[in-house]
Amino acid sequence: MALFRGAGVALVTPFHADGSVNYDKLAELVEEQIAGGTDAIIACGTTGEAATMSEEEHMDVIRFIIKAVNHRIPVIAGTGSNCTATAIDLSKQSEEAGADGVLLVTPYYNKATQGGLIQHYEAVAGAISLPCILYNVPSRTGVTIQPETMAYLYQHVENIIGVKDATGNISMITKLMSLVDEDFLLFSGDDDQIVPLLSVGASGVISVLSNVAPRETHEICQKWFDGDIKGAREAQFKAYPLIKALFAEVNPIPVKAALNLMGKNVGSLRLPMTEATDSTKALLKDEMTKYGIL
Repeated sequence: MALFRGAGVALVTPFHADGSVNYDKLAELVEEQIAGGTDAIIACGTTGEAATMSEEEHMDVIRFIIKAVNHRIPVIAGTGSNCTATAIDLSKQSEEAGADGVLLVTPYYNKATQGGLIQHYEAVAGAISLPCILYNVPSRTGVTIQPETMAYLYQHVENIIGVKDATGNISMITKLMSLVDEDFLLFSGDDDQIVPLLSVGASGVISVLSNVAPRETHEICQKWFDGDIKGAREAQFKAYPLIKALFAEVNPIPVKAALNLMGKNVGSLRLPMTEATDSTKALLKDEMTKYGIL
């Protein structure tokens, strides 16, 4: 049930000046990502500003991306919610629209217990047949899927196939990988930890960096898979300063600024997200120039 191996882009959502979705630009971004070697597109995740979209908009963007990609690479729909019923509804609609899988963030704000997380994910996954990747990002949601909980869900729910891990906790990730089998899909949720997670069995990354450097992010993973450990490590080190710049402010503030610096014209952000500061833009310009993409 492997969805993809390598670097999947957590795609930004471009907006017009009035805040509406710029679908012409979104189509361009999809084509650029595919041409750049991206292994999968994640629609309406954190980087895509799904939290500021209505449910109707959310699904419109997912459907548009699925149609634009047209089966060339997998499309994984971000359909998680702090409301189980909403997550089920978005997941069902995404399955009907032709998504290849769903990404399910932990229910934010509610601070569910581990038992609550199990019941939530059993309900969502049980309502669809699509492969489900859970998203563990406690810095944003206030709740952590513990390794034992993740292993239980993987072992007892057929279409829960893995996790995007943005805990930054290598010890916890290593424990998780000791509890599951080799078919479990671990994706790094932090671009600065791609190689460290590959070393414990990850299948790749769901990446912010890929928005500005799709080929290079893919190559970090591919070098590792090809046995070029030194090359993968050097590529990770080379990208590190740019990755830090892309997180100089809360994601996706810097990556949208970076894309605009590249002339992509993806527009602004929706409140409560704000424009990057001048100092962040200057840092991005400097690091992107050093990296060779500006």
